[in-house]
Amino acid sequence: MKRTLSLYVAGNSFVHKVSPLSKLLFVMILVISSYLLVGFFPLVVLFLLPMLLLAVAGVIQRTLPIFLVSFLAIFTILVVQGMFYPENHQLLFDLIGLHFYKEGIVFAGKICLRLLILISAFSLIIFTVDPEELVSSVIKRGLSPRLGYVILSVFQIIPQMMSTIGTITDAQRSRGMKTGGSLLARVKGIFPLIGPAVMNSLIATRERSMALEVRAFSRSGKHSFIREEKKYLGGKALPIFLWLCLVLIIIWRSFEWLK
Repeated sequence: MKRTLSLYVAGNSFVHKVSPLSKLLFVMILVISSYLLVGFFPLVVLFLLPMLLLAVAGVIQRTLPIFLVSFLAIFTILVVQGMFYPENHQLLFDLIGLHFYKEGIVFAGKICLRLLILISAFSLIIFTVDPEELVSSVIKRGLSPRLGYVILSVFQIIPQMMSTIGTITDAQRSRGMKTGGSLLARVKGIFPLIGPAVMNSLIATRERSMALEVRAFSRSGKHSFIREEKKYLGGKALPIFLWLCLVLIIIWRSFEWLK
């Protein structure tokens, strides 16, 4: 199995066998639907659907740090909206002298559910879509190779920085630098890492641009591809089904607005 500079986790589940473009379309429709649907039950279903797919793909545990980071934002939204939402009228409960209202908690709950939907949906793309396959697929369908390179770089920037920082940290430790201990010692240990990390990033960018030019990246005309496009699960039927689901949701929501 090849090692890729991304957060993608290879696997053999049916989620991995679906086309990257189909998964991207699924995420887009999921996000749009989360704003079209306003009830708690539909939003919970939209949240559980990508979570179920992440579990089937065997990568749900990798999303836990992302959700843990989001809990601070969720807590802040609940507190602020629960206390200061303009339409607050019905008192829900008191907590050490702070008044929380039903209208604000309900409004905040929907915002938090939409945030969780966004996180779970994009986690599905990050962990189950090979960035190289995704970029190759969209370029073959007419996307500019330059824009494709930008998209690929976005997917790779976090793992690349993690790998670089890890290498530099090991190198500095071998020279006797202290990276553990008290908080002050950890803060002091950051500064010797910044310079090498920045220089390494600049050198890597220059080397990558040179490698791309050797492969005639900036030439005009049609580009060739090393990898052949796979046959994915669902084929052309899955995108049609997803678009149909979005159309049905829009129609249903339109009828709700007209009532």
